Amino acid sequence: MRVVVCGVMLTAAVVACMPQTKDAKAPRDERAPSVAAGAIGDSIKEGFIQVPGGKVWYRIVGADKPGIPLLTLHGGPGMPSYYLSPLSELADERPVIFFDQLGCGRSDRPDDPTLWTIPRFVQEVQAVREALGYKEIHLLGHSWGTLLAFEYLLTKPTGVRSVIMSGPAISIVRFRHDVDSMIAMMPDSMIRAIRENEKAGTTTAPPYLAASAEFYARHVIRTTPMPADVDSTFKYIGMQVYNTMNGPTEFTVVGTFKDYDGTPRIREVTQPVLWMAGQFDETSPNAARDFQRMLPGSEYVELDGAGHMTMWDARTEYLAAIRDFMHRH
Repeated sequence: MRVVVCGVMLTAAVVACMPQTKDAKAPRDERAPSVAAGAIGDSIKEGFIQVPGGKVWYRIVGADKPGIPLLTLHGGPGMPSYYLSPLSELADERPVIFFDQLGCGRSDRPDDPTLWTIPRFVQEVQAVREALGYKEIHLLGHSWGTLLAFEYLLTKPTGVRSVIMSGPAISIVRFRHDVDSMIAMMPDSMIRAIRENEKAGTTTAPPYLAASAEFYARHVIRTTPMPADVDSTFKYIGMQVYNTMNGPTEFTVVGTFKDYDGTPRIREVTQPVLWMAGQFDETSPNAARDFQRMLPGSEYVELDGAGHMTMWDARTEYLAAIRDFMHRH
């Protein structure tokens, strides 16, 4: 693990390898309450929160702990929070809040593409925070969740003690460039399979699927076999959200946020920030280092041997870095 101190999106990487079926809402955990909110013992609480457009499912682990809560924002857009489960280990000191953003996982899935906008998701974050009543929080975003966290910070919310930007995607323009560079390092036959099949719209062709699987194994999740919680995230993806905002595949970002670039406003962030990236991360450690340099006083941690899902590929080091950062803020 390399740490640098100076004075974003879980992209839906496996989507290209998945059948493009109608969204299936995830079944609620058998322990989840049938009412709007409820407790499962003293330590875990689950329920639903009304946000603009519908209701979202949430879970608080460590609800009875005294530390400042950690609010997590998953990636995608549309990749539910199952895969963030390693962060539950931090609940020995503080509440850790997970929620599935509207349109995916265990939350409502309204059939309304006009809901899938950055401003509405920002309103959703604030609605969740207000409903839970947390005046102070630490905020963690992963992948698309970093873009969402960044936009939330631009609204100048009070009480955000620190921010963890894990696999930062605060510039989709930069992300597209970096992914293209990573594809260019693959074997020529796989490059052709990706480019030709995407152009033809034949993204279920075996050569395309094989090339995509190789990219994911290099840059998304390097842990084998795939953890069950990661599999659940891909199973219960919100395809309408993903297709609207990102586009049809990982390599063809043509959705509504394709030209997003938050870097001109990066110095408007006043909270302590920790940038994190895996050595082989699809969101690029070079990009994360650049973001850290753009924001004086922020910190950077690179996780050796990890892809985009650093919480699985470098679990111990990842959690230790986050725990230390929150302790200092």
